[in-house]
Amino acid sequence: MRDGDFRPHWLTAGGHRQTLLGLLHRRPLRWTPPTEDLAVDVGDDVRLLLRASWQPGPRETRPVLVLVHGLVGCDSSAYGLATGRHAWDRGWHVVRMNLRGAGDSLRLCASLSHAGQEADLVAALRCVAQRAPRLAVAGFSIGGSLALRALGRRAEDLPSGLFGAAAVSPPMDLAAVARALQSPANGIYQSWFVRSLRSSYRDRQRLRPDLYEAGRERGVRSVWEYDERITAPYSGFRDAADYYARASPGPLLPGIDRPVLILAAEDDPIVPADSLTRWALPVSGVVRREVLPTGGHVGFVGRTRAPGRFWAAERVVSFLEDAARTEA
Repeated sequence: MRDGDFRPHWLTAGGHRQTLLGLLHRRPLRWTPPTEDLAVDVGDDVRLLLRASWQPGPRETRPVLVLVHGLVGCDSSAYGLATGRHAWDRGWHVVRMNLRGAGDSLRLCASLSHAGQEADLVAALRCVAQRAPRLAVAGFSIGGSLALRALGRRAEDLPSGLFGAAAVSPPMDLAAVARALQSPANGIYQSWFVRSLRSSYRDRQRLRPDLYEAGRERGVRSVWEYDERITAPYSGFRDAADYYARASPGPLLPGIDRPVLILAAEDDPIVPADSLTRWALPVSGVVRREVLPTGGHVGFVGRTRAPGRFWAAERVVSFLEDAARTEA
């Protein structure tokens, strides 16, 4: 399978159509394989919740796919369910990671999550590698950014059995994404993110009033304003611009030393196309960047064997299976 294989029906082409149809087609998906909850201690009172589904038999005989969700997502995000189910049906173990305080993990850790916390992913991967040594990671949107940061910045800390990764619609330049969300055409996405972020902050504030000031989220109208008012001051950044500059994964791409697929679309309404291609790739050629003409933001709705008409799930698993064969 190659990038040219994605040919959606002409009526479904276009960034907004692909993005919204992706949400529509995947909404009914649920995770049904048996699941074991794993708690990962990162340190500094941070605990993460992983949801692991193991295939029968010795675990070391099969690879593990670790899935990382995006902003305001969790282990039940539909793009992760579609990808995980496709991998599961092909014989992979599947581990669905929750970032700090996402979904049911809020009961373990009320800390704020942001795009620069690659140490959390490193800890999660090391935990999984103790149970099944051969693994790969697939991240979506901000989850993809986090995976690229871990690979480009913390290569020496990653498990030796991590043989590949994929990032779908990853923001490479966080400031460019925050600016794009301020476009009137992106009002539906901006509103959704802001409502979810404000609600998430209120949940954390109720649990940890000693850490988070009540009412700080009131009046926030954009993701940039949320990061300026909440993410930056509570996470050690000077302001939103400083956070975006220090947490963006684009400049770290040359440091990646194992096979990676970056899959994105030129018509992504949230991640500007020019921000995807301005960064140099490793001279080794281990990173493959596929920016397709259409696909939207984590949309990629088309004919596929993966659930929810999520073509990207099939492409990701195919790429990682090739990486696994090469590594073996």
